[in-house]
Formats: sequence, C-alpha cells, structure tokens
Amino acid sequence: MEERVALRLYNTLTCRVEEFIPGGEKKDKIEDYPPVTIYSCGPTVYSYAHIGNFRTFLFNDLLRRYLKFRGFRLNHAMNITDIDDKTIAGARNEKISLRNFTGRFTGIFFENLKMLNAEDVEHVPRATESVDSMIDILTRLHEKGFIYTKEGSLYFSIEKFHAYGKLCRLDRSGIKTGLRYDTDEYEKDDVRDFALWKAEDDPDVSWDTPFGRGRPGWHIECSAMIRKIFRGTIDMHTGGVDLIFPHHENEIAQSEAAYGDKFVRHWVHVEHLLVDGAKMSKSKGNFYVLADLLEKGYSPRSIRYLLISAHYKKQMNFTLTGLEQAGQALARIDNFTARLKDRFSSPEDCKELRECIEVFYKNFTDSVDDDINISMGIGAFFDFIHAVNSLIDGDRLSAKDAAGVMDVLRDIDRVFGFIFFPGETKSSLDEKEIERLVNERNSAKEKKNFTEADTIRDSLLKEGIILEDTKSGTRWKLKK
Repeated sequence: MEERVALRLYNTLTCRVEEFIPGGEKKDKIEDYPPVTIYSCGPTVYSYAHIGNFRTFLFNDLLRRYLKFRGFRLNHAMNITDIDDKTIAGARNEKISLRNFTGRFTGIFFENLKMLNAEDVEHVPRATESVDSMIDILTRLHEKGFIYTKEGSLYFSIEKFHAYGKLCRLDRSGIKTGLRYDTDEYEKDDVRDFALWKAEDDPDVSWDTPFGRGRPGWHIECSAMIRKIFRGTIDMHTGGVDLIFPHHENEIAQSEAAYGDKFVRHWVHVEHLLVDGAKMSKSKGNFYVLADLLEKGYSPRSIRYLLISAHYKKQMNFTLTGLEQAGQALARIDNFTARLKDRFSSPEDCKELRECIEVFYKNFTDSVDDDINISMGIGAFFDFIHAVNSLIDGDRLSAKDAAGVMDVLRDIDRVFGFIFFPGETKSSLDEKEIERLVNERNSAKEKKNFTEADTIRDSLLKEGIILEDTKSGTRWKLKK
C-alpha cells in the first residue's frame, strides 16, 4: 500500500495544526482523493497591488505548487473583487465606467503575477459576474429570517446566527442587534449587522433583484462565487490575516445560515508583511508596489524568492537589504547549475549521490509537510547544493550524475518557481547558439587568437551571457 502523505496545516478555525484531508475523509492513496477545492481571496482592483498583497498571493501559489508536487489534484479559484466601495469611488473620481476602471487594474495585476512566475488557477470569478448567486443567497436568508430591510438595503442580523464570531473568537456578549454597518470594512471592536445588499445609489452599478434594485455588499460576493463554482463545502479558504474579521467571519455567517452546511473545512491565513520594521505607509516612504522595486533594479525572481522564503505564519520584515541577499542566494543557485554544465570525467556513477538525493527529498518533504515550512525546505535545498558541490570538488560525478542532479532541480522547481525563472535573460540567443559561440571562442583560444576570443566574449556579454573559464572547461550563465 502506498504511504499516505500526512500534510499538516494550521487551521485558524480550530487554532491547531491539523492533518489536511481533502473531502474530509481519509484515503489510502493520494490519487483516491477528490481534487482539492481551494478559494483564495484575490485583489480588490481599485489600485496597484502592493508587496504585502503579493506575499499572500505568492503563498497561495506556493501552496498549490506543493499540493501538486505531493500528488494532489486541484480545483482552485481566486476571485477578482470588481465592485465595492473603493472601486466605485475610483471610477467616479476618474469619470470612467466601473468596468473600464477595474479592467485596467485587473490587467496590471495579472501581468504582475506572471512576472513573479505564479501559476494560473483553475477559476478566476469576478463579483460582477456572480450576481445570480448572490440573489440565491439573499432569497434563502430571507426565507429563514436572517435578514431585514432598512431604507432599501438588506442587512444580516448577526444576533440570529448563534455561531457568529467562531473564526475570530469574538465575545458576543456586547453585541447589540439593530446597529448597522453600511461600509464594507470596519474594526473588530465595533461589531454591527452588515450590509448584504445596498440600495441603488448609481444606476450604472446596480442590478434588479426581488428585493429591489441595488448592488452587493463586499462580504456576500465571495460567498456567492464559492457557491457558484463549488456548490458546497470547500476544503480550504486562504487570505491575509486582515481578512479574518470582518470579511471571513461574515462569509461564514451568511453561507452557513443560507445553506445549512459547513462552509470551509480549513482556514489558512498569511501574516502581515512589514517594511523596514513598520507598517507600509506612503508618508513613511516604505510603500512599494512591484513597479517601484523593478525601477530600483531588483528582479522579479529576487522578489519571488524573498516573499516566499519566510514561514507564512510569521510576520515578515521586508527590506531592500533582504532583496539583495535574495539575489545572492539565487546567484549561488545559478553558479551551481552552471557547474552542472561542466565536463565530468568520472567513469563511474557516484554511489554517494543517490544517498544525497534521497536525504534531500526526505528533509525537504518532512519540512514542508509540516505546515508549509518552506524556510526549512529551502535550508534543506542549500544543504543539498553544498553536498553535491563537495562531490564535484572531489571529481566524483559522471556526466550521467550531473544530468540526474539537474533533473532534481527541475523537479523541485515545480515548488520553488525561482530556479529556472522565465524571462530572466535579455539575450535573443537560444541555448544551442550560445553553446556554438562558446565552442568558437574555445577554438580561437586554442589557436591563440585571443582577439577573436575576446570579441566573442564581449558579444555574448552584450546578449546577457557571462562566461566563466574553469579547469573543466568554459561554462556560461545569464546575467542578472
């Protein structure tokens, strides 16, 4: 019988690290599990996503990559919030349609994700395309007596839902019924009934419903999109810790009140990102979007490495020095992959290498299975690099061994996404052409035609290719 993977994750709902069981029922084989259903809160597209947002989005990417690496199938959705107080205000300020306003920032967001080498998810629902599901929730809540109407808007009565506050551990003793919040966001210490549906205040951003014309409140949007895609209980819901209350608490209330079944089995929340030890603020000069960091000369690859390298449950202090250190770590990886292109002369395959690979995979999966401890996993990876470098230094590897190590790197990069990074080279040359020019340069050196050899080196450098002459031959790498 195949050994069952015991992936353990912290569940915000229970405050415990628990074994993750897709579908809620243990299976003997991974392939017997149904696809893992995941919903990740995506961006509200009223402005550029900042690096704190991207810490969460890249954790979502790391999580899905690791689940696939371990053999699970996925059914993953990430929403686009394209109607709420902020998007409407932004469109009005620019005097353009809501669709054009949110469309611009949606496009920029997906361009940024692509630059950071994040995978596409299976579903990208938009709130404005899910109004039919919102009406279904409203109808069910109305029939069950959980909502009331005031001045044309519909509110959820939190007093009627006795489990309210279970995610954020809210003390319900001070809750007063009938006090209402019309704004989408508010503080935890001021709990009130929240708006499900807001009375029409702009004919261009409103819909007809059995309850009158209007637009959705923020909280009902995610519940509706989840129900529309998954039809029932989902395995996992992810987001930043700032969404625990009120957003995720309200999602639970309206979803479970409407449908009577468990909303989410496992809640996963990513901690805050600080910048230079403080909360991001434009007035402090420590507020960064991706374009800001690219203008400073940092690569998307370094940004990805840094943002996923810390454990998701720990606050992360983002600094430019940290980005430089990420670049140094990536340079170490690049130098290692360049060494694997050397000519290896050992006539026999290295027996110790197999053990190195086995130890690495065990240490890596043991670490990341334990609540996605990627920092320990990256540590295991650099231990592996050190061990293989020692074998190379002792002339212990064959060409077949080197190719096997390269296969390991490609395999593990299915999780990391930063070893073989797309779009890093500025060169218009493919690998075959680079190898041809390197051979021409070597031939020129052998003929003592050093002027021609230097010319080839300079031409390659202009194409973003750096040459390194070693005792085992010339190797090349991409300039960062």
